[in-house]
Amino acid sequence: MVKIQRFGEWCEMIVPPHWEGYTVDFIFRTIWEAPKKQIHTIRVNKQVLINNEPANWAKPLHSGDKLRFHFFQEAEFGVIPSYSEIEVLFEDDHLLVLNKPAGMDTHPNSPGQSNTLANAAAFHLQMQGENRSIKHIHRLDRDTTGAILFAKHPMAGSILDKKLEERAIKRTYIALVHGTPTKAKGTIREPIGRDRHHPTRRRVSPKGQPAVTHFELIKTYKRENLSLIKCRLDTGRTHQIRVHLSHMGHPLAGDLLYGGKPIFSRQALHAVKLEIPHPFSEEFIVCHAPFLDHPEIFKGIDAYEF
Repeated sequence: MVKIQRFGEWCEMIVPPHWEGYTVDFIFRTIWEAPKKQIHTIRVNKQVLINNEPANWAKPLHSGDKLRFHFFQEAEFGVIPSYSEIEVLFEDDHLLVLNKPAGMDTHPNSPGQSNTLANAAAFHLQMQGENRSIKHIHRLDRDTTGAILFAKHPMAGSILDKKLEERAIKRTYIALVHGTPTKAKGTIREPIGRDRHHPTRRRVSPKGQPAVTHFELIKTYKRENLSLIKCRLDTGRTHQIRVHLSHMGHPLAGDLLYGGKPIFSRQALHAVKLEIPHPFSEEFIVCHAPFLDHPEIFKGIDAYEF
């Protein structure tokens, strides 16, 4: 674990014993896997200090050294800050995890749009006096609910992007589907591409992008002919769970776009848990997302069970 603390625009980290002998260059390039352009900018602007002196990027560090990074600079939000009632699942100086309600886009899809979760996140930071660019690390469909991760400064965003690409960030979803799968658990490995006959629909396609969904049957509701499914994603394709489960013959209840019946006002899909390796402290953060709306969809289900 790395001890971290904020001092104004600077982030201070105490070099832990297992970083003994590392260099600042090694931390940025190998541990954090930061982009070369970002590393260059930080280096030429002298935005790293060692024991309050400009850093020698090639000098070995010692346990107990004080590293300071100029991470918390003021910047344009990138979206229009706009108030919406939101539930914060986790927040520190680097990360923000929000519980997205149904009927809200993750981010603006057109200039001037201000009713998205990203707008609400920017407003949340603004009210705390944090004028910094906010970046979503992954997305949820408009009518899918649950946990979404934001980075509060560019270096956190770069590291988290890499963690997501490397599947170190774990996303767990629950879904109510029609019918009962023949297998209690399994993996769907089917590429997903656009449907040429529909502007927003996706489909399993040999020419699509690779997509991997792990699923597990949790519970069946024989009277309603529904099943509760837990899903874990290795990839994050648009509509991935909806497409894969529909392709398997078990579309989401309420998902009219992919063959579900209109028994609910939206698709029964919720991002119930998010597991995040902290980009700096090396802690492992687990966020559970309670159900905000449409309680009839996941009636009797406890989000903290997953």
